[in-house]
Amino acid sequence: MPVADLLARWAPPKAAVLNLFVNRIPFVGLRMRAYGAFGVRFAEAGSGMLMLGAEVWSPQLLEFGRGSIVGRGCIVDARGGIRIGDHVNIGSETILMTAKHEVQDPDFGGTYEPITIGDRVWIATRATVLGGVTLGEGAVVAAGAVVTSDVAPYTIVGGVPARPIGERTRDLRYRLGYRANWV
Repeated sequence: MPVADLLARWAPPKAAVLNLFVNRIPFVGLRMRAYGAFGVRFAEAGSGMLMLGAEVWSPQLLEFGRGSIVGRGCIVDARGGIRIGDHVNIGSETILMTAKHEVQDPDFGGTYEPITIGDRVWIATRATVLGGVTLGEGAVVAAGAVVTSDVAPYTIVGGVPARPIGERTRDLRYRLGYRANWV
């Protein structure tokens, strides 16, 4: 068997390289450049970050806004497409899941729906956002919440499934700029 064929069989798939090696690069700038090389579309190079240990599936379907931050250990399943707006803060161990199985399908087939996250959204630690959901500008998702339907702008949701629990001020001016060298 030719060496090229052997290497092609042995070579790990892109997802394995991305989620076993790239997400462990300790230097933020180098890690973000590697994510870009794998297809993540950044609105502004050098702005925002995916912290150590974040898993990204289908990076070519991930749009990443200015100054946005994805925390440690997040699962970002972009197979259905994910758009993250500007200055979004996604807490550690959060799951953005665009894929699901059709439980009534005899073949247990999979489907994918996009997730859209507006500007200045805060998704707190260990929340889950499912496919087909839009989080409006300035929305807040409480820690541990499971979001199964759209969240209106400036609405705070919590619980399983997530329900409105409050409103956020509409006068948001902040810009996230946190980008340490070693996270």
